[in-house]
Amino acid sequence: MIVGIRVAAAQSPAPSQQPVPTPGFEATIEVVATTPVQGLGIDRNKIPSNVHAVTSGDLRRSGGVSLTEQVQRTTPSVHVNDATTNPFQPDFQFRGFVGSPLLGLPQGLALYQNGVRLNEPFGDTVNWDLVPDNAVASISLMPGSNPLFGLNALGGALSVQTKTGFSHPGHAAEVSSGSFGRQRVEAVSGGSRKSLSYFVAGNVLFEDGWRDFSPSRIRQLFGDIEWRGTATTVNASVTAGANRLIGNSPAPIQLLDDDRTAIFTHPDETKSKTGLLTVRIRHQTRPSVVFDSVLFYRRASIDTLNGDDSDYDRCEDAALDDFLCSDEGEGEPVHGQFGDLISADDGLNGTNNTSATISNGFGATFQATMTAPVLGRANHFVAGASLDGGRSRYAADTEIARLTADRGTTGTGLFDDAAAVRLRTTVRHTGVYAANFFSVTPAMTVMAAARVNHIAVTLRDQIGTDLNGDHSFTRVNPAAGLTYQLPQGVTAYGSFSMSSRVPAPSELSCADPEDPCRLPNAFVADPPLAQVVARTWEGGIRGRRNSVSWNASLFRTASRDDIMFISSGPLTNTGHFQNIGNTLRQGVELEALGSIDALRWNVAYSLVRARFDSPLTLSSPNHPDEEDGEIEVAAGNRIPGVPQHIFKGGVYADIR
Repeated sequence: MIVGIRVAAAQSPAPSQQPVPTPGFEATIEVVATTPVQGLGIDRNKIPSNVHAVTSGDLRRSGGVSLTEQVQRTTPSVHVNDATTNPFQPDFQFRGFVGSPLLGLPQGLALYQNGVRLNEPFGDTVNWDLVPDNAVASISLMPGSNPLFGLNALGGALSVQTKTGFSHPGHAAEVSSGSFGRQRVEAVSGGSRKSLSYFVAGNVLFEDGWRDFSPSRIRQLFGDIEWRGTATTVNASVTAGANRLIGNSPAPIQLLDDDRTAIFTHPDETKSKTGLLTVRIRHQTRPSVVFDSVLFYRRASIDTLNGDDSDYDRCEDAALDDFLCSDEGEGEPVHGQFGDLISADDGLNGTNNTSATISNGFGATFQATMTAPVLGRANHFVAGASLDGGRSRYAADTEIARLTADRGTTGTGLFDDAAAVRLRTTVRHTGVYAANFFSVTPAMTVMAAARVNHIAVTLRDQIGTDLNGDHSFTRVNPAAGLTYQLPQGVTAYGSFSMSSRVPAPSELSCADPEDPCRLPNAFVADPPLAQVVARTWEGGIRGRRNSVSWNASLFRTASRDDIMFISSGPLTNTGHFQNIGNTLRQGVELEALGSIDALRWNVAYSLVRARFDSPLTLSSPNHPDEEDGEIEVAAGNRIPGVPQHIFKGGVYADIR
């Protein structure tokens, strides 16, 4: 139960403000940006895929507590998996692909904010809690393997646009209180005077969590200043966040039978901080030609502390009986940080696994959009180049600990010297892209696009030389499609697209099955991994009649050289990353939405079938069909964790 109070004061938009047409319930022409940089948008009916877009009003009406929950409630084929049981650390799934804050999951979605890619440079992970919820003006979800959105857009890309004082003038504050100690305060203020606007948004949330030992804290701040001249617009924005999240993960069913709020071990804590400075410049030389540029600097730090049980035990070798050994006592003796063997005192039955990642990201994108007719036919051309990268420092340690009576951990100050990792990485992405939408006839539009990616990844071990590595990847990804306007406002569309992702530094440093690592706390020298390439076919029809919009589409995405984290068996959290061959995700999307007077409604159904298309062997010692701790996965077996059927519906009333 949540009780809230909201106070708002609005002002009329500035005369110079140009309304931004957005999809959703509004009866406007649906204009969508074709790249992460907004440029000049194009009519959605000329885009040959099932683009989803929601406004800030749609998100607020959904009633979700987090941004991902709001998008899940308003967008087909989206599923949020709260594996950590924290709503701000979700696995965000779309068409069977995931964008997650957890290292080890195959990151198949790209996230952009105002043209800045937010996938972390060390592991391509997505920290959803660092996106300022109440500063979001709109979100576009571009489906398929769209090459214009660069790396990780295997199954789709989310493009977040934030508010300005021109687009969202007025002031509002909201205070809410709910169950499990939840307290939330939100405030926004925006306005403009002549050619200058400002917008500020703040969000603070505290909660105890519905499970034991699960408090969380969210603190987000966003600020924006924009100047509009006759032909030039300059925008500068700052995003900041400092959050402390507890995600205590699943517990054994036997424990939950006694207490549904119980957790197995604790703490499982993530502290995240970010500071993002973005500068956007737009210059319009003529009505049909616009030049855009985006420059950014981003610093983010992610610290984790995971209290776990232990896979250390008294050495089975009689000569080392007084000391600790790895692998339940069957492995090597454990040396502390000072080189001494660690005594096997009673009660050393826990570990504190810690990691710290500090990343500095930077980059620039330059783009030109031209909408002048060609051969007397409507034409929309966009081309650009981007250069971005990140430097990361990664440190991880395993501390020998004791489990308390409530399965918490108490550190001893003794660290496993062999588990220590100190790694520095540099990632540089260079991309050149172009797309053209040409109206062959007033009813038919043909699209062609391509992007060239070149990525360089450098790893430097700060303890020895085992982790050193230099990796380079280059690829050209194309796309093509067409749309056809049928009578009665119906559009038919079809497309083919390709996208790719390269192995992240965290994957390149953990890819040897003979020397598994503890995710995400230890890395070893490894063989190289191949980049993942996805190919998507999509087709469907959509239309609008009176106040009702609808869509029906089919999609098929085949991924080559997919990368997964392969468990090494009974050892706690150990394994390696591996190219597992081919995977396939295909399905159907059906959606309708509309309004009746003050009521707005929507209904959607998705069928998603995700499967392995190459046989492989996985470690699963607790599986009923295991043999020697392993199971055989055949081509055609389903990928676990992907819901096959998703149905959504909602009714909203505007009461004024």
